[in-house]
Amino acid sequence: MTLAGIEAACAAHRLAVFGGFHPDPAEGLGRTLLMLAPAEPGFWPHVTAEPEFADGAPDPLDRWSARVIRSLAEGFGGTAFFPFGDPPFRPFYAWALRTGRAWASPVNFLVHDVAGLLVSYRGALALPEVLALPAPPASPCTGCAAPCRTACPVGALGPAGYDVPACHAHLSTPGGRDCLTEGCRVRTTCPVSRGYARLPEQSAYHMRLFHR
Repeated sequence: MTLAGIEAACAAHRLAVFGGFHPDPAEGLGRTLLMLAPAEPGFWPHVTAEPEFADGAPDPLDRWSARVIRSLAEGFGGTAFFPFGDPPFRPFYAWALRTGRAWASPVNFLVHDVAGLLVSYRGALALPEVLALPAPPASPCTGCAAPCRTACPVGALGPAGYDVPACHAHLSTPGGRDCLTEGCRVRTTCPVSRGYARLPEQSAYHMRLFHR
């Protein structure tokens, strides 16, 4: 088992390894935990062509993630964990920070070295072997002018925190239509996010779920 081999297996499903760490044995997370996220460009056309998006049942993206990532985990003798579903809820935010490839941004949302503020994890692989992991990069926030601080048109998201009711209220107005159809402006204004090539349709899917 190698990191390159796991990355290749994930790539067949348009997933990418967005970092990993070596847990303490007492945590029950295997010897290496890898965080999986959409590989762009190409994730949304791939996943929406899968059976879960054609059967009419709820939560197709989560069901696809569960099926595919559990299959990957079984193939590598590991265990799959997810940021959705029933309790116990796993600390994906804290896990992401431990990888050294995600940081708390100036607006406190996670920012990733590849996906910026558009980072989203579809699951994690807990593996029984210690895999060599690359050295983490520098935070993309270093030297950034932080346009995320002022990008929200109603000031619902900034350094002071997240005013969720104000965000929902804005999304219910004509002025919030762009946020619903193209994605949160705070997330999409991040310079790293702009290079991630996530389609607006995918952002719209997540925004509809958030605002339903």
